[in-house]
Amino acid sequence: LFHSLKQSKIMPIDINNIRAYKGGDPEKWRKYMTQRFKSPTIVDDVIALDEEWRDRTKEKDEIRRQVNKLQKEVIAPKKKKKEDCTAEIAQMKAMQAQIKDIEKELPVMAAKRDNLLSKVGNLVDPEVPISQNEDEDNLVVGLYPEPLPEAPAIPCPLGKLTYTLPPTKPLQHDDLLWRIDGYEPQRGQAVAGHRAYFLKNAGVLLNQALINYAIAFLRKREYDVLQPPYFMNKDVMAGIAQLEDFDEQLYKVSGKTDDPDGATEKYLIATSEQPICGYHRNEWIEEKALPFRYAGISTCFRKEAGSSGKDIRGIFRVHQFEKIEQFCVTLDSFEESSKEQMRMRLAAEEFYQSLGIPYRVVCLVSGELNDAAVKKYDLEGWFPGQGTYRELVSCSNCTDFQARGVGARCGSKKGGKKDASGMDQKASYVHFLNSTLCATGRGICCVLENYQVEDGVKVPEVLVPFMGGIDFLPFKRGPMEATKGEKKQKKGK
Repeated sequence: LFHSLKQSKIMPIDINNIRAYKGGDPEKWRKYMTQRFKSPTIVDDVIALDEEWRDRTKEKDEIRRQVNKLQKEVIAPKKKKKEDCTAEIAQMKAMQAQIKDIEKELPVMAAKRDNLLSKVGNLVDPEVPISQNEDEDNLVVGLYPEPLPEAPAIPCPLGKLTYTLPPTKPLQHDDLLWRIDGYEPQRGQAVAGHRAYFLKNAGVLLNQALINYAIAFLRKREYDVLQPPYFMNKDVMAGIAQLEDFDEQLYKVSGKTDDPDGATEKYLIATSEQPICGYHRNEWIEEKALPFRYAGISTCFRKEAGSSGKDIRGIFRVHQFEKIEQFCVTLDSFEESSKEQMRMRLAAEEFYQSLGIPYRVVCLVSGELNDAAVKKYDLEGWFPGQGTYRELVSCSNCTDFQARGVGARCGSKKGGKKDASGMDQKASYVHFLNSTLCATGRGICCVLENYQVEDGVKVPEVLVPFMGGIDFLPFKRGPMEATKGEKKQKKGK
């Protein structure tokens, strides 16, 4: 079904897309960068560097042509006639030295160009609202349950949508998880610092129930279940993650102690999407084998460097959590990958409907897209204790952007011109898509707030078999005492 390919440097977008002489449309990519609220001049800078590289390449080829001509038309005839050609040989050697100098320059020039090219984002899907204002312009494309009797017309921008919100409830997830004896945050922080926690008793049971139910849910839909490595080699991660992720999200794991250059550095995964991107690294995949659908099961590790002060209590935003991820691979067809994204989104919707969680689905504004995603849907669950919707699912179509980064290709090996790897030059890169099914920490929070009653928390019916038959989690202790920091904050108000 697939064959290994020789590894080579691959950029997330094909440079031919911005080469006018190759039929590319640089203006289109300037537009995409503008829609992402990034400078379109980066496209012009890439074109300028590419022209310098091509001019230098042409110069090298012309000198080589002159060397061949000199050798064939002057030096060889003189040698045949046993005439002195010392000057011509010296000229030829000088030209050959010039070629070597240019050959040393070209990779440096190409690396500079490609480094800049890697900062050009993917295309932007026509459905995506062009805006930086999530609160006003995120496009609501789904509501569950449908709010009757008003049933607003969707899709509709979030700022213009009016309907009766689901009912609120008195307690928030952190208080509920404490009362059912489900976690120990202060003991966790004493061991591992800020945002650390011990899950305990009911918390552990809910966590494992969500994991096992999610696996069963996706297996029923014929996904292959993958549990990936929890850390990745730096070079593989660099082909997938954006540079800012290294600083804001990823934990570095040191390798050998005698490694001054950091060649053995590894990074803890922030999502199973990252290692699964590398599952077909440098492979050629037969088109008839596609699509591939994977259920990634992993612990995830995130610095949350840009989230200081947000969601301090509870387990909604933490450094370590479990997640079940949908990861799908399709043909190099925007139509096919768009259909697959909708199928993945609907699977996520069915999952939360089965749990009885009210939610809305939004198509994110262009200013919130990462470089790889052409369109991103967020499923936001209703948190009645907070009286608001919070993100539970993020579903992205990355087309061939990540696949190019890891060299995952599909196409034909028969007929036509071949490239260095033996593939048909027209062979293309597969499309990668990813979608959360359930980040269990957030899933627990949402279930607790929605299923709270006066003396405890009911267990959603679909989770009962995965909880060993437990259908109710009674409160075992009162509200958690405020921390010293929280007491100080209250006094200061």
